[in-house]
Amino acid sequence: MRSPRTGRRAASASSKPGRRLLRHDRELGFRFVAGADEAGRGCLAGPLVAAGVLFDHERLTLGQRRQLAALNDSKQQTLEARERLYPVIMRTAAKVAVVSRSVRRIDGYGLHKTNVAALRDSLLRVAVPGCICLSDGFAVPATGHEQMAVIDGDARSAAIAAASIIAKVTRDRYMRRIDAIHNGWGFADHVGYATPEHRAAIMARGVSPLHRLSFQSIAYQQLEL
Repeated sequence: MRSPRTGRRAASASSKPGRRLLRHDRELGFRFVAGADEAGRGCLAGPLVAAGVLFDHERLTLGQRRQLAALNDSKQQTLEARERLYPVIMRTAAKVAVVSRSVRRIDGYGLHKTNVAALRDSLLRVAVPGCICLSDGFAVPATGHEQMAVIDGDARSAAIAAASIIAKVTRDRYMRRIDAIHNGWGFADHVGYATPEHRAAIMARGVSPLHRLSFQSIAYQQLEL
């Protein structure tokens, strides 16, 4: 039977997912680990935003590792938690890059092609000689560096999880600002995702310049596009 003390230690470890994510990246055996993830892939409206984050594991101090202990997949974080982690990542990462792909580009080139190109571009902006480049789920075209696609990477890798936070916060902030220009669709609330409220707004108002018309959504079926 576990002692109460052992149980507390296990609970403490599970409440600090960033430690596990950092350990995953260190065990890859590279000093520099770059991770990329995107936000907005499944949205009906708004850009796709990808981020790249590079950690230098020889330069990360104990204090910085402690600051990153709360790091986790952005989907597992509240809006407030993501906003708290954003400046921590900006302070502790060796390099951070953000790239955005417009609605017009998504509709013209297709979502998947646009997505993997954005992930690659974000990695190229942070990669350094001798690094390994990690992407969340999707393999990306060759970057000229060691690279690996990590399934559920935002829940396994610190670099990918950090990129997911940067991408999500950046995109959500944009969607809240743009709501003042394209109001009436509730972008500040759902940030472009296909919520019931968003679909109802499309039915009532039609589409905005931010909507991705290449998506086969039921929200568009009764509109003349």
